[in-house]
Amino acid sequence: MDKKRVVITGMGVVSVLGTGLPAFWDGLLNGRSGIRRITQFDASTFPCQIAGEVPDFVPENFMDRKEARRVPRSAQLAYAAAKMAVDDSGLPTPLPEPERSGVAFGTAIGGMDRVDEGIKTIRSHGYDRLNPFTVPTSLPNTSAYLISQEFQCLGPTITVGTACATGTQAVGEGLEMIRRGAADVVIAGGTEGLIQDFAIGGFCAMRALPVNYNDNPEKASRPFDKDREGFIYSEGAAALVLESLEHALARGARIYAELVGQASSSDGFHMAQPDPVAAGPARAMKWAIADAGLKPEDVDYINAHGTSTPLNDLTETRAIKAVFGDHAYKLAISSIKSMIGHAMGASGALETIACAKIISEGIITPTINYETPDPELDLDYVPNTARKQQVNVALSNSFGLGGQNACVVLKRYP
Repeated sequence: MDKKRVVITGMGVVSVLGTGLPAFWDGLLNGRSGIRRITQFDASTFPCQIAGEVPDFVPENFMDRKEARRVPRSAQLAYAAAKMAVDDSGLPTPLPEPERSGVAFGTAIGGMDRVDEGIKTIRSHGYDRLNPFTVPTSLPNTSAYLISQEFQCLGPTITVGTACATGTQAVGEGLEMIRRGAADVVIAGGTEGLIQDFAIGGFCAMRALPVNYNDNPEKASRPFDKDREGFIYSEGAAALVLESLEHALARGARIYAELVGQASSSDGFHMAQPDPVAAGPARAMKWAIADAGLKPEDVDYINAHGTSTPLNDLTETRAIKAVFGDHAYKLAISSIKSMIGHAMGASGALETIACAKIISEGIITPTINYETPDPELDLDYVPNTARKQQVNVALSNSFGLGGQNACVVLKRYP
């Protein structure tokens, strides 16, 4: 049976560059960093004291105050992104065909802030002082539930939790829901909202974060640069409205891009380190391109996972060369993590949105802070300045802790 074609008709963003798609896109085009010193807790004793915090986010602008107080920050961000995406799509709310509408959303860390608060309450006041919703709102599916309830998406709903690959894999799962005929509309994306001592401390213990940029945070995230030290932990959320092409055309929807392929793979190598052979990421890229019915030489642009860690950027470059051969040197490659940091479960969804805008606008966002080339990383990373260039096919990469890899392929429409 022929697979249904799937298009992107709405997008919503809450990011360190601001709330809303215009602020996000403007920041990316102008190479603006959203990395700052941490304000959400006292990080003065930590070796890394910087992160990507969403500025001036007011959850009550999007949801009831009581509901906002009940759910974790990750769910607040997800809910806001979803509302903006649905508004952007032009679909009425609640969605008019509830049983033909689905949700594919994910988070890597989710409501751990609620767990932390609950433990502190028990130890200081006893269990009977806990909010009755402590457990339900700590679960990873809180965001998917809120979105499903708000928009009456009563069809298939899935919560994805594949570490740093989460957002991309959630978009891929949304694609598959529509392809197999289980839904006509899917709200897909990812979220993360935990700028907290536990998370920052844990990644400091892994020596995964940079320690020499506390006084110059905008320079800290430098994917593919020789002087890269580590990734910048950040927060954010992104939601995309996916529709079958026939559903979108029937209502005269604006189409950003077509979603044509997806794949995932596992390294089976190490909990925290990428396989230096890069076979897992290469498989995911190769399979996603094949799933799209394309050849490697059809790809114009790669939105790289590009975390700014010494091993990841090297491994990703090796994987790209393994998949694309000589065509690797003709590709434009950039990492928006140079500007927004690594928003964990939200990253892949944010990067899918960046790809859709790159395709629709004909301009490629840069990799900022690329100052000293690394001899082992010799591809075109679109350094420092946005580039006007038509992109017909874009590949977006996400490679997560635990060796979980996910890729999606987008294509210009029509």
